[in-house]
Amino acid sequence: MTDVALGAPGLAVIAPVADGRSVPDSEPDSPPRTSRAPESKATEEVVVVDYGGQYSQLIARRVRDCGVFSELIAHSAPLEEIVRRKPRGIILSGGPASVYSEHAPRLRRELLDLGVPVLGICYGMQLLAHELGGRVEEAAVGEFGRTDLRVSNPGVLLAGMPAEQTCWMSHRDTVFEAPPGFDALAGSGVSPVAAMEDAKRGIFGIQFHPEVVHTPYGQEILTRFLTDICGCERTWSPASIVDEQVARIRAQVGEGRVICGLSGGVDSSVAALLVHRAVGDQLTCVFVDHGLMRKDEGVQVISAFRDTFNVPLVAVDASERFLARLHGVTEPEAKRKAIGAEFIEVFREEAARLADGDDRAQFLVQGTLYSDVIESGAGTGAAKIKSHHNVGGLPDDLDFELVEPLRMLFKDEARAVGTELGLPDRLVWRQPFPGPGLAIRIIGGEATKERLDLLREADHILQEEIRRAGLYRELWQSFCVLPDVRTVGVQGDERTYGYVVVIRAVTSDDAMTADWARLPYDLLERVASRMMGELREVNRVVLDITSKPPGTIEWE
Repeated sequence: MTDVALGAPGLAVIAPVADGRSVPDSEPDSPPRTSRAPESKATEEVVVVDYGGQYSQLIARRVRDCGVFSELIAHSAPLEEIVRRKPRGIILSGGPASVYSEHAPRLRRELLDLGVPVLGICYGMQLLAHELGGRVEEAAVGEFGRTDLRVSNPGVLLAGMPAEQTCWMSHRDTVFEAPPGFDALAGSGVSPVAAMEDAKRGIFGIQFHPEVVHTPYGQEILTRFLTDICGCERTWSPASIVDEQVARIRAQVGEGRVICGLSGGVDSSVAALLVHRAVGDQLTCVFVDHGLMRKDEGVQVISAFRDTFNVPLVAVDASERFLARLHGVTEPEAKRKAIGAEFIEVFREEAARLADGDDRAQFLVQGTLYSDVIESGAGTGAAKIKSHHNVGGLPDDLDFELVEPLRMLFKDEARAVGTELGLPDRLVWRQPFPGPGLAIRIIGGEATKERLDLLREADHILQEEIRRAGLYRELWQSFCVLPDVRTVGVQGDERTYGYVVVIRAVTSDDAMTADWARLPYDLLERVASRMMGELREVNRVVLDITSKPPGTIEWE
């Protein structure tokens, strides 16, 4: 067993504040541009109303871990949107505002009249206390990080849990008095009321964050709310996801033809197999070799899908086209959008070639994940962090209707669905790889063939050594970055002027947060020695120890 530290991801701010941005709609006279299948109702759902909290996405993630589907809804969304979902319960998230601030998000009292249990977390609890007649004030000092919690009256929500426990706090305002009809359940050194409930009305509040790993009984509290209070049956599972998405895909596609851009990564592979299970040979996968992949990846993808899964597959060598499109492009967003646009052009051309008379492909499959939607500023309205070629970088005249069966799934859920579909471990556990490929790992410069080949070889050395050390499955991502920088070195008693290779390795649960991986020193030494010995153009290797946030996993 190695001594590498591969613990829980770092906990820090995720993009707050809803801005309501979504992928632009097509013009009225354009072909439909849709990112959802026709509505279909999951067995049960708990809605998380997002007030811009740093852990809002993580709440939904933990609810799903309990076997209940959950999705974030912006606090500004129409009430009808929540009613339509017929939730079994509602969770009010944390947020950065003060309930007394003029522009703070308000609690819509109608949420308390829907006849379902409500749980307020942090700001969500403060909203409940403030609106229902309790007393919320700014404390003399804030509570941030691990905090001792004393349970004085466990009530329904905390029944059976220790009287003294630790939790994770992140607040400055505090509930000093619970509203009339509520029982105070617990307190801390700063928060007289750190948990409260009105069990008869089904309204509960906790000041701390049960969704983070630093609250040891947090998952138990969420489970208690979901099962004992909301009465959820916890039927959300990989098998149920497959059944539901197959039904959605069939309802959306009907007898239509479908085209899928297959990259060989987990997301596109699982999406492709889901669609193939739903509509069979109505699907044709197009594998575009854009010259930006990892070493030997193209051969592996073609062999797996064409030979093993018998999925109709067209392989296109478009590497020269992409290199030409990227000529002179150095700005990262411009790279992403250029590559995304070229993908669409290739899809259009291949769809035209595959068309039999009027039987052209009408649908385009994409492996968009929930984290892609959030980070692109769509869906629940998180601030835009970066565009993804499969979310925000699509041209406005796209003439396919999108089929996105993974759009509401986190990465680990997509992996579980892949296993359910029979994907082998080598595909299911392939580390995430960006759609724009190695082009966005060449920093500050143009993605030339020379630089791409060099980066590909460096990445191959890193992956080979990480697999040899038995750490590949334990890392969320590991890769190399090639800055457009040359440094002075001495190799073979000669002065050299070579490239710098950056090693990037992180651990994470879902890519929303990530911690830099503590790789063993002897492993790092082997990787660096091989790179500088085998790659003549490299004379310096460095390690990136930035977590997310404040950084992102990818550099661009």
